[in-house]
Amino acid sequence: MNGFELLSDGEPVRLPLSVQRLLALLACQERPVQRVYVAGKLWIDASEERASASLRSALWRANQAGVPLVRAFDSRLALHPVVHVDVNEAAAQARRIVDGTADDVSFAGFALIGELLPDWYDDWLLIERERYRQLQLHSLEALAHRLTGLARYAEAAETALTAIAAEPLRESAHRVLIQVYRAEGNASEALRHYDLFRRLLHDQLGLEPTAQLDELVAPLTRR
Repeated sequence: MNGFELLSDGEPVRLPLSVQRLLALLACQERPVQRVYVAGKLWIDASEERASASLRSALWRANQAGVPLVRAFDSRLALHPVVHVDVNEAAAQARRIVDGTADDVSFAGFALIGELLPDWYDDWLLIERERYRQLQLHSLEALAHRLTGLARYAEAAETALTAIAAEPLRESAHRVLIQVYRAEGNASEALRHYDLFRRLLHDQLGLEPTAQLDELVAPLTRR
């Protein structure tokens, strides 16, 4: 989250970039993957023979780190089970929030803030980053809904605004914030934010809000 770092007993472990890339790729896999797949993803411009040699070198360097990092299963590789990955733990929390099984709904302790390896430009990361971003946004919106239902409006508004900051043109996030304002009885705030989003959407994309958003604020304009 927000950059690569490996810690062992709280102390940073220095790793070559090739090993960092190997660990990051394995951390994003749900199961062991073939060596040839890993080599092809990490050394996409190299020949198969050259990519395989680079992978063997990275594995050798990983074994010199002094801590268990990678497990090999015949022709497959996986992250060693003793390695805990912050993104995976945050993603698991996000899924619990989305499906309504999360026990802790405190925004202050919410871990799903940040970006997946933002300073890396590997091709394989594009889909992983987008998949994580979508999960992040849906979980923030779900959390804001749940906090609204608990009448914890300040936390709900902060959570919705965090989703908006991550994706300013995402209508569903703005819809959630307007619902928070309506729930706490702040009709003027709801209308003000609707107008702000409508202008932003028009200026940036030349679009109008959906009927779903219009219907959300319609009762407020008829009072």
